[in-house]
Amino acid sequence: MDPLTEAEVVSHVRSALARGEGGWIVTPNVDILRRVSRDPRLRAQLCEADLVVADGTPLVWAARLAGWNLPARVTGSDLIWSLSRALAADHHGVFILGGTPSDGSGFAGTTADTDFDDVADLDGAHRAALVLADTFPGLRIAGTLCPPFGFDTDPDLLEAVCDAVIAAQPQMVYVGIGFPRQEHLIRRLRAALPATWFLGCGAAVNFVAGDIQRANPALQKAGLEWLDRLAREPRRLARRYLREDAPFAAALLARSLHHRLTHRPAHRA
Repeated sequence: MDPLTEAEVVSHVRSALARGEGGWIVTPNVDILRRVSRDPRLRAQLCEADLVVADGTPLVWAARLAGWNLPARVTGSDLIWSLSRALAADHHGVFILGGTPSDGSGFAGTTADTDFDDVADLDGAHRAALVLADTFPGLRIAGTLCPPFGFDTDPDLLEAVCDAVIAAQPQMVYVGIGFPRQEHLIRRLRAALPATWFLGCGAAVNFVAGDIQRANPALQKAGLEWLDRLAREPRRLARRYLREDAPFAAALLARSLHHRLTHRPAHRA
């Protein structure tokens, strides 16, 4: 984990773009960390990222228990806003990939030349683009794509998605199709877009589009955003949060405390 605040991440990206350098931001939470800890291949892939910041309060707690300096939680759902604000100030272009298709299927997309007011059926990526463009004047929408679920298992459709993103030549790509699919797609795109930054942001595109409501700030600050999402989607998230992530988080905190107690620095004589 990189010990950075949200503002420091934004500053890092902005400086890199000014030099014509791209990169990749990974924001692991407890669920991602649990899955990565059990998959050496996936762990090796994520080590290719340029910035790794903690999208999960338990990770911050665990780091502090272990005696490591991890200043704050930095979420993809927050970065999509703060990065867009910085990109707008520099008149950079963003590509939004993900969200909910307008009809649940098909291949929907827009480009920088699309007149948003003339588009009848707005998918999630498109609506998120409208919100960001309206919130941050100066932000250039290089394009949007809202491919159907499972598109990345279809070689032709996957190639079409990649071609569309590459043709747009954006400075930033927000990929919100879920872990680890979004990370696999980012790794594929990076070679063709070395001057572009990528953020795998999961549900953030849906949050911006208004399809999913985020927990109130008090729950976020208390590290209980997962509880709000569980209440909204119990059937989909109960097993993951309660049977898999909660025990892993408890064990992580216990190991961190044990590390702190057994690795105290020696006192000087």
